[in-house]
Amino acid sequence: MRALSFALPSSSMRARLPGLALAGAIAAAATALTAAPGFAAHGLGALTLAIVLGIAVGHMPAARHAATGPGIEFAKQRLLRWGIVLYGLRLGLADLGALGASGLVIDLLMVGTTFVLAYTLGRRVFGLDHRTTVLIGAGSSICGAAAVMACAPVLRGRADEVAVAVSTVVVFGTLAMFAYPLAYPLLGLDAAGFGLYVGSTLHEVAQVVAAARPAGESAADAAVVAKLARVMLLAPFLLLLSAWDTRRGDGGTGRITVPWFALGFVAVVLLHPLLALPPALVDTLLVIDAALLATAMAALGLTTHVSALRRAGTRPLALAALLLVWLAVGGLAINLAVPALAG
Repeated sequence: MRALSFALPSSSMRARLPGLALAGAIAAAATALTAAPGFAAHGLGALTLAIVLGIAVGHMPAARHAATGPGIEFAKQRLLRWGIVLYGLRLGLADLGALGASGLVIDLLMVGTTFVLAYTLGRRVFGLDHRTTVLIGAGSSICGAAAVMACAPVLRGRADEVAVAVSTVVVFGTLAMFAYPLAYPLLGLDAAGFGLYVGSTLHEVAQVVAAARPAGESAADAAVVAKLARVMLLAPFLLLLSAWDTRRGDGGTGRITVPWFALGFVAVVLLHPLLALPPALVDTLLVIDAALLATAMAALGLTTHVSALRRAGTRPLALAALLLVWLAVGGLAINLAVPALAG
């Protein structure tokens, strides 16, 4: 009997099971939907669908049962952090080599200028709070919902703030995903140049693929490489954000807290190509990573209520709309100027 007791889950884990099961079921449904032709063709990924389904289910009385609370919080925090760490398996230093010096400069300029513009407009023009502004800026400048979710633990953002930021990047990233292919013939870019433009300015990886693919495989390949290089900037961004937020909070006298999952992300990016992991193992870990992130998104949706989104008002949407204009117009200017100056 004593031996059997060691095999049973701990009381804390048993308390988390109902919430984890609910969030996991929503994540599984979202992942299954991404395989449907209508969703796949429009670049709607599992993360986007998981939060939408989570919000819908979260308004059902049964989902608001107290028993689901511990597991949902566990998914939003612990599973998210491990998902960010494993996200590094998608990247490698070879991606930077394929991008080239001009492409890397373009990515750096787009991330830096977009975030600075977001914070300036958000705080001074729209009067948004610090956390919401940073989350929207990170999502728009780096990698959409994944960046928002990665920044949330550093900022200690509330569920409604995170949901507002995710909603803005999903809405305007989706609009851009449809608009970019229509604008392609008017931009004067070749296929590879168009792919670099898409990858350096569009929000989500799935949106990047959907927007670039109509211009051909070379455009899609360039877009993915440019986008993955932007994603690699997430780790240094988190480190800088932690330092900045600590100094904002206590006048610069406190200790800077380095997010362990940011360091884990960097370690995975740097080490996994050197370790030459078997492709089958990498594929399995990527499936696990996708499940972790989708479950975390579902948990976020479950704790987000439409009333909180309504209270946020139109200001976050206005900020995200202006950022989209900058990404599209300013991004085009940067994409044209940097290669010209380099040449």
